[in-house]
Amino acid sequence: MVLTNRLKNQHLLWRAAFGPMAENTAALDDISQKELWQLLLKTSRKAPEKLAVADNLVDGLYNGVKEVADMQNAAAKAEQGRKRRAQAREDLKTMNIIWLDEMINSEAQLREKMSLFWHGHFACRVINSFFQQELLHIIRTNALGNFAELLKAVSKSPSMLQFLNNQQNKKSHPNENFAREVMELFTMGRGNYSENDVKEAARAFTGWSYNIQGEFIFRRQQHDAGSKTFLGKTGNFDGDDILNMLLDQPQTAQFIVKKIYRYFVNDTPDEIRVKSLAKSFQEKGYNITSLLEEIYTSDWFYTEKNIGTKIKSPVELLAGIRRFLPLKLDNDNAQLLFQKVLGQILFYPPNVAGWAGGKSWIDSSTLMVRLQIPQVYSARESISLRPKTDDDVNMGMMNEEQVRIQRNKIYADRGGAADIDWSLVNKVFEKTSREQLSQKIADSLLQTKSRIQPALLTKYLNAESRENFIKSAVINMMSTPEYQLC
Repeated sequence: MVLTNRLKNQHLLWRAAFGPMAENTAALDDISQKELWQLLLKTSRKAPEKLAVADNLVDGLYNGVKEVADMQNAAAKAEQGRKRRAQAREDLKTMNIIWLDEMINSEAQLREKMSLFWHGHFACRVINSFFQQELLHIIRTNALGNFAELLKAVSKSPSMLQFLNNQQNKKSHPNENFAREVMELFTMGRGNYSENDVKEAARAFTGWSYNIQGEFIFRRQQHDAGSKTFLGKTGNFDGDDILNMLLDQPQTAQFIVKKIYRYFVNDTPDEIRVKSLAKSFQEKGYNITSLLEEIYTSDWFYTEKNIGTKIKSPVELLAGIRRFLPLKLDNDNAQLLFQKVLGQILFYPPNVAGWAGGKSWIDSSTLMVRLQIPQVYSARESISLRPKTDDDVNMGMMNEEQVRIQRNKIYADRGGAADIDWSLVNKVFEKTSREQLSQKIADSLLQTKSRIQPALLTKYLNAESRENFIKSAVINMMSTPEYQLC
């Protein structure tokens, strides 16, 4: 593999962002990686606006709570509950599409990419659109800031307190779920604490709760104020004390850095490098941007073993296609079904550990769907899908999509197709000779050492005109296994 300047810049854009946009692809031959990194920093510096879907709990999930409380008819209560859940699912679908659009079109690429990472790290699945909205805002606001502040804000969010059952954690009846997951998934990782540490931490988190407005509250009467022994220290600890003690542990920095390394650099961590990065991360007070800068401005990040070796997540794939192909979908909801079939629906992680990533993204069925998506967008073709029948994960789509799902088809003329602005794509290659077009398009789309044989590719390309050649080459290359890697 020839490590050209373009290849290195595309590597940075795929790992720190969601891939290059058509309009800036031509500039990647000349700009340096450090200049591009500074541009990513600059465009993500501004604080994000909240992606507001549910204005508050009364207008969102809890609309009609008072009316339900006053009702005597059990059937009426059940119907009101059903309506609230349906509205919550609609809100989450809307929020999904709005956030995905930010990933595609926002200048703040670095922030949104890091937010997607934290969205999986702090995996939370509650059918409460307001709570989820507030948690997402916490993540996006702190995505590039300080991990300690992010951890504390997430830990006090109503979404996480509800998801991990800390509402039920009271001094008379301790619930260990929240304390366990904070240690196992958010900070130190499994094997670095004892069962007694879990029990004592759970006691410290008693009383952490929230009100109906979605505000964190400390219920003092439910808090265990007794002495506790945690990680070898004894004192009258509360939840904040526990989080601070976890942040003091070198293992926490190593756990976070190793996870970031796997996500952004390589599925196989370099243990020596991870330890060095973790030491620096903790010494700099858990500054996330400083950690990323140390990674993305290093020479080792741009070596051959790290380029074109990671499988794109479904969201990365969908966003990346749309960044290079400026398009307007006939129906935005088609993206939700693609997420569902490919195994990554925003706001619906599979479990408390989030998405496993890596090779888990690919199996025989998902690979075939991945390879067909560019064709669906560009040629209004149909695609065979087999989504599961879990209506919770289907976000309430079972009724509206029932016929389509039963037929195992999503037809392009009913939502999957798009109008593509090919003029921006053509402009990328306007200075490229016809003889060099195939190579230039491949170099712009593929990060892997392997390439499609020109003779084989020619069989599938439309050579009637330069424009048709570019269209068919782009779509066909996006429909290859190589394009699944970045």
